[in-house]
Amino acid sequence: MIETTKKITIKKYRDGFFETDDDVVVEYSLAIYLNNNYFVSLLCSPEHLEELVFGYLYSEGIIASKDDVLSISIDSEKGKAVLKLSREDIFKFSGDQLIGETTVTTACGKGRKVVFPVVREGSDEKIRAIEVQPEDVFRMVRDFNKSSELFLKTGGVHSCALCTKDEILYSRDDIGRHNALEKILGKALIDGIDLKDKVVLSTGRMSSEIVDKVILRGIPVLISRSAPTDEAINRAKKVGLKLIGFVRGEKMNVYT
Repeated sequence: MIETTKKITIKKYRDGFFETDDDVVVEYSLAIYLNNNYFVSLLCSPEHLEELVFGYLYSEGIIASKDDVLSISIDSEKGKAVLKLSREDIFKFSGDQLIGETTVTTACGKGRKVVFPVVREGSDEKIRAIEVQPEDVFRMVRDFNKSSELFLKTGGVHSCALCTKDEILYSRDDIGRHNALEKILGKALIDGIDLKDKVVLSTGRMSSEIVDKVILRGIPVLISRSAPTDEAINRAKKVGLKLIGFVRGEKMNVYT
């Protein structure tokens, strides 16, 4: 098993310099192979990798359900995930070639576009609303802030959680905010969880890509300690996603 943190010796300044050990997060590269073809590499934290792969492939339109994955094998030491998919015709990519050294960085730019992705029904339909009171939001975020031992230890990761209004179901960390989200959504896909009455909590900025991934699953509420972009707000308004940001203490901003 690959460690998620590493100890290094640093110089800390507090009324003068002194040496001390510090915990830093490990940055890890996972290469994904689909039907014996190299697809993409993800820069991520080296845990919950199967969940990350399922969540990422669903978001990119490569799979529509867990049943599209006939088999998956992850060699964490080699940083390699090998999947057999039920569809052979998924490999119709834009650009000159399929094989390439494509890496999706922790900045989460779009790494590869698929010409004929899986067609999904209802990804742009109105989301079924659920009621969330301010006290629900503050309680969920208080619990969320205590859930990440890795963040408390290093300060070097983003966190996401999937919740009901009463409890946190899953909480995951990653050096990338997109990866942290993919991990909880991949876990829900594997477990067959209905997401239409769930809430996503995040530590990261709510960009249009983050919002799109939440909308795609029909999740009605996205809450973050950080801010949204204008395009994220526009997309959330279009389908009825509740977007709540800057939740700090007993304060929050309701954007949609």
